[in-house]
Amino acid sequence: MTKSYKEITQRISSNMKPLRSNISDTMQGFSAMAKAATADGALDKKTKELIALAIGVATRCDGCIGFHMKALVELGATQEEIEETLGMTIYMGGGPSLMYAADAMQAYKEFSEK
Repeated sequence: MTKSYKEITQRISSNMKPLRSNISDTMQGFSAMAKAATADGALDKKTKELIALAIGVATRCDGCIGFHMKALVELGATQEEIEETLGMTIYMGGGPSLMYAADAMQAYKEFSEK
């Protein structure tokens, strides 16, 4: 079975809609935190998204891989930048991170297709 990261992110986005109304304060707080954490500062947005991708791979979170890879493609991250980030993730996380790094490259392929 092949994962579709476009489908994964669409499904999660749809599933979050009730949370936005049922626990709106929490969701607004999370959104504000995400906006603040990803804003350009000493590190630029792309670097921060590469870090987020690495954490998503290391924690084996398909949704995180999908959302952060989509953002990276939109930010113009190159395949080489993504692969080097995944190399560090594999180094730090071992075999399980390697498995999800391979999936992350599938996500890159999906989101890069025009």
